Amino acid sequence: MADEQHYLVGLDLAGRRVVVIGGGTVAQRRLPRLTSAGAVVELISPETTPSVSAMADAGEVTWHRRGYRDGDLDGAWYALALTDDPEVNAAVCAEAERSRVFCVRADAGPEGSAVTPASGGHDGLLVGVLSGGNPRRSAAVRDNLLDGLRAGTVADPGDDVETEPGGVALVGGGPGDPELITVRGRRLLARADVVVVDRLAPRELLDELAPHVEVIDAAKIPYGRAASQDVINRALVDNAKAGRFVVRLKGGDPYVFGRGYEEVLACAEAGVPVTVVPGITSAFAVPAVADVPVTHRGVAHEVVVVSGHVPPGHEKSLVDWDALGRLTGTIVLMMGVERIELFANALMEAGRPADTPVAMIQDGTMRTQKVVRSTLKEIAADAAAAGIAPPAVTVIGPVADVGQRA
Repeated sequence: MADEQHYLVGLDLAGRRVVVIGGGTVAQRRLPRLTSAGAVVELISPETTPSVSAMADAGEVTWHRRGYRDGDLDGAWYALALTDDPEVNAAVCAEAERSRVFCVRADAGPEGSAVTPASGGHDGLLVGVLSGGNPRRSAAVRDNLLDGLRAGTVADPGDDVETEPGGVALVGGGPGDPELITVRGRRLLARADVVVVDRLAPRELLDELAPHVEVIDAAKIPYGRAASQDVINRALVDNAKAGRFVVRLKGGDPYVFGRGYEEVLACAEAGVPVTVVPGITSAFAVPAVADVPVTHRGVAHEVVVVSGHVPPGHEKSLVDWDALGRLTGTIVLMMGVERIELFANALMEAGRPADTPVAMIQDGTMRTQKVVRSTLKEIAADAAAAGIAPPAVTVIGPVADVGQRA
């Protein structure tokens, strides 16, 4: 069979018995797609990896904790021989041949009656590649094809068919690096007729838009010119009602101090459908790329994300700074650069030690990223000396220097 070309076919396994022999890392890779296809999976293996065991504990598969026995394939529609014992795999394939059950053999693909393609999904499209026994080639072609589909360099006519006329997609673009937008967010951006974009959204992605796409600048520059939220809402609604597909591209996650839900409500009131695509929030991603874990075992048991839009004591402030000062864990302060001295003083007055570690990260994930490490008492002076400017994320608490300790 090694010289014969395989016949590529899609199997409807929903509700049908599939038998998997072996519970190691190969099974760990194969099981998720089988279960997502609705297969009734029975796993036969004396041992499994922790991940496979967790699937059994969750009821996703039925685990028979023993070795393979002849007759285990009775009533099966499909079988996979995934053990590290060639004799067992050969016996499984022999039973499958007698029972006319197609069988994958992991250790010697040509010896089985079926092979698993290198596969992946894109927008409801399942891509599978076979290369006649060269799995690395299959995987490389699969990856290139999926990358092209996701980036829009490989045409997918289904994109045009499935676009909702007059719809809005609220897309979180991530912390700044264009590669940190989600796959779904990038795919919807490639479909857009109109893009309403914030200053903190990944700017490089705009260069990938088709020439016909209208870009509306909704930049909100702190303490400078700003697009009114009402104007932004009208831009979304009016363009959507005109039959255009609108992407509202925001930095970070649209619901983390991004006013995204205000835009959802405005669209809902106007009868405009909205798709929400969460993004990687800067509150956690930016510290991570600066080697600051917002939680760390034995160091912090809580993390609080706080807006620095208004100072402590302001009539519009909703933050209990006294309560924050009594905490011992992590505070992630957003939009707090200009008033960092006020925030630091409020925390120290409420009980936070003056030597509490602080890390301030400007332009996190970007080429221009800058990090200042200091203490609660000194952060205002140190940030000013380093020329830190918005946008920046400030992490306050023991985690801020956990990676710096000897």
